Amino acid sequence: MPPTGKRPPFALNASVLIALLAASSAPTPLYPVYQDRWGLSALSVTVVFSAYALALLAALLTTGALSDHLGRRPVLVGSLLLEAAAMAALASADGADTLIAARVLQGLATGAATSAAGAALVDLDRPGRPGRSALTNSIAPAAGMAAGVLAATLLIRYAPGPTVTVYLVLALVFLLQAAAIALSPETTRPHAGAWRSLRPRVAVSPPARRAFLISGAGVVAVWALGGFYSSLGPAFVRLVAPGAPQAAGGMVFFTLSLSAAVTVWTTRVLRPLTATLLGCAAVPAAVALSLAGMHLVSLPAVFAAALLAGVAFGAVAQGSMRMVLARVPQSDRSTTLAAYYVLSYVAMSLPAVGAGVLTQSHGLRTAAHLYAALVALLATAALLALALTRTPAAAAGPAAGSGGRRVRSGRAVVGTARCGDTLESWHRAMNGSRATRERARARA
Repeated sequence: MPPTGKRPPFALNASVLIALLAASSAPTPLYPVYQDRWGLSALSVTVVFSAYALALLAALLTTGALSDHLGRRPVLVGSLLLEAAAMAALASADGADTLIAARVLQGLATGAATSAAGAALVDLDRPGRPGRSALTNSIAPAAGMAAGVLAATLLIRYAPGPTVTVYLVLALVFLLQAAAIALSPETTRPHAGAWRSLRPRVAVSPPARRAFLISGAGVVAVWALGGFYSSLGPAFVRLVAPGAPQAAGGMVFFTLSLSAAVTVWTTRVLRPLTATLLGCAAVPAAVALSLAGMHLVSLPAVFAAALLAGVAFGAVAQGSMRMVLARVPQSDRSTTLAAYYVLSYVAMSLPAVGAGVLTQSHGLRTAAHLYAALVALLATAALLALALTRTPAAAAGPAAGSGGRRVRSGRAVVGTARCGDTLESWHRAMNGSRATRERARARA
């Protein structure tokens, strides 16, 4: 709950996450332009992509908990101003070196802002609508990536100076958001220890550790798949259909991102564990369809694979986020979110660099096969881990938007103690006797 009487708009902080992720994906449809203009190799493209992700990781490791100490507002304002400067640097890039430097600056700004904005959303969660912040933290990145790719693709086609215009528009957005955040009230009570919090570390709130552990392989699988489409998706489209329009390279990642955003919304009524299981099950099918599209020289199959990959990404991101955040106290929110994003962006960047190295030495076909095998194995491991355990977090909260009310569908009762989906039943189980806890686990 905010320490001030007036609550800042929830949508403002959500829009910050959307804009940050839109800026992160905006270069994806521009990679073919950069390759043609500067003669970049596939490895160079993955290095440019990973420079952003690794810089973001460095920021998360050092500033992930900073907003718990200084407050959300000062961290967000400073980060958004730095993000605007990064957009200006991207607009003026004239080669691989300057592009990498600009992406590093962008990664640092995004990493500092992401956990603060996400934690602000959790601060603003309404007791009557539990799960709204976790849902928004899951859907905003996917929606932002889709918006960024679509905007950049349209500007390539219709606007002059496509490698400049999109970044100038985003810079203006970040400046406006910084001003709006500066005028908004704080959402948490700052406390001492800011300098000490800058020591690089990854920390997960103890109540969230079990959920974090069992969902980790699935998170890695879907983010690694997203990293492949984000960095090498345009090159993969060129491999399958050399004569396809240049916009097709960006639209394949747009398909994944939009599908992910829609999936996050449509699976919000499912239990977190169920959503995560469904998402992990979709990963092997997605990579198999992608390889089939490559062998059959079928661009529709590649887009269908991207659609299914988006379903996997959205379901796992939404389900695992709710599992992890279900029991995290306010003082640990940005720290735990930072750890979640550290895992996500390691999974998104390092395998992508490996794919770039393999593409450079053995070709994109070989890299695609090995990448698909790795992602499928991770998803299978996640399925086994999730199927063999039942976590308290999976039963901790109602589906987003249910507000703890009973929602009947046929004979099943969703959101009741029988399905383990209400906060009330979980609190009774945690605070009651041992026998009560055992009965609650049996019902879940």
